[in-house]
Amino acid sequence: MTRFEYKVVPAPRRGEKIPGAKTTPERFAVALSHVMNTLAAEGWEYLRADTLPCDERAGLTGTATHFQNLLVFRRALHAAALAALPDLGIPPALVPAAVQAAPALPGSHAAEGAAPALGPATQPNGPAV
Repeated sequence: MTRFEYKVVPAPRRGEKIPGAKTTPERFAVALSHVMNTLAAEGWEYLRADTLPCDERAGLTGTATHFQNLLVFRRALHAAALAALPDLGIPPALVPAAVQAAPALPGSHAAEGAAPALGPATQPNGPAV
């Protein structure tokens, strides 16, 4: 089972000015490519982009929620890095077997009973009430 380490970096907010990139989307694509290629050279694989809320102070006692755009990268852990991780006591091959299904709720396997009678109410040994 391959284990990964993850790195999260803020997405660029502005494009980079370079010759040939004249429009805003072109400049932004250059900035994004620069971040992705820099991390790829270090062995990181691009995984996804996320937008997450972040509560920040606003004024003396208030808070404001702003959304942050983040880029998520991952790379496989090497044997030396795996040795430094804590041992959980479960061999990786047995992890799926160690996960048990939730226990059945009481009464979920009870035998079916007689359906209640529908219609006018009656006494056990008499006419309708």
